Amino acid sequence: MAAVSQAIAATVALSSSNSSTTSFESKRSRFLPIKSIPFSESKKGKIVACRSNGNNSSFGSNPREKAAASTETKSGGGHELLLFEALREGLEEEMDRDPRVCVVGEDVGHYGGSYKVTKDLANKFGDLRVLDTPIAENSFTGMAIGAAMTGLRPVIEGMNMGFLLLAFNQISNNCGMLHYTSGGQFTIPVVIRGPGGVGRNLGAEHSQRLESYFQSIPGIQMVACSTPYNAKGLMKAAIRSENPVILFEHVLLYNLKETIPDEEYVLSLEEAEMVRPGEHITILTYSRMRYHVMQAAKTLVNKGYDPEVIDIRSLKPFDLYTIGNSIKKTHRVLIVEECMRTGGIGASLTAAINENFNDYLDAPVKCLSSQDVPTPYAGTLEEWTVVQPAQIVTAVEQLCQ
Repeated sequence: MAAVSQAIAATVALSSSNSSTTSFESKRSRFLPIKSIPFSESKKGKIVACRSNGNNSSFGSNPREKAAASTETKSGGGHELLLFEALREGLEEEMDRDPRVCVVGEDVGHYGGSYKVTKDLANKFGDLRVLDTPIAENSFTGMAIGAAMTGLRPVIEGMNMGFLLLAFNQISNNCGMLHYTSGGQFTIPVVIRGPGGVGRNLGAEHSQRLESYFQSIPGIQMVACSTPYNAKGLMKAAIRSENPVILFEHVLLYNLKETIPDEEYVLSLEEAEMVRPGEHITILTYSRMRYHVMQAAKTLVNKGYDPEVIDIRSLKPFDLYTIGNSIKKTHRVLIVEECMRTGGIGASLTAAINENFNDYLDAPVKCLSSQDVPTPYAGTLEEWTVVQPAQIVTAVEQLCQ
């Protein structure tokens, strides 16, 4: 493994020396400026433990920049991509931009990844920058973290997010803590990504929602994509971040199609997305549940309710600025997640809301989560364990009474 890591570094050094330094710097100058976030400092109500330097992850933090990109998409410009293709496009652009970016994982090479996110990248960048690994998550995750310590920017693909439990020690004790335990001598610019969530008849071991497992690890940021647009923007931002980032992708959203801008864009890792403005209640959600919420919203509108829907996207840290402004307007909150109820993202978000915005609430915060049971294989039983649109409608009606 060490020899492979050294070979990757040698390849990167060779490609860097062959390319014009002036050209590389001129490309970098086109990207949005980065705003550093000091350790344990609250920014717009968001608290995050991360490094303070000139290469932090707050790209595209200006809402006007995002609005401009959204306007371009709606006006007919751009190109249509499936979500997994948007992830690939973002990854490919970053590999073109920065020769330090590499990919490691099982079948990521010429097979193209289990969901084809890395398709054709090995042909373009070679077998050392798109590195197939043995079936040994703890080994290749540890190798990638070591590569990051030497200056590379690895993207680790888990064939299924559940398999990354085998690398929990590396992710927790190494990836999340090495910057601190080394006294700031090392940064770990690693992206950990892969499919997860409840699929269709994938059984308990392939239907994991690991957000609750990883949220307690200091030094790690977590984001969840839900559309092709934010999948690409979050992928690029995660790769450029100096912090380790876990990007959660839902297995049932890979074939979602959307038109995204032709021009380059990078999203912030710490901003929520206002999906639907409203007045009566704030519904906070992310990933696949965004679509269950929007389905429920149609029914609620027909019943005379006006829900405000926010895709929180940043699972750690929470964008309490956007969330707080919404609560101050609606005074009621419903959280909808696919994560397990006990110790889930919803539980942490509920605590944050009660601590920061309790005086603005006219009703207790309600959270709809998956049941605390292994996900059944049978489709009908599987649906019973996950929040459905009808439950969301009922919860809103109860909160708004």
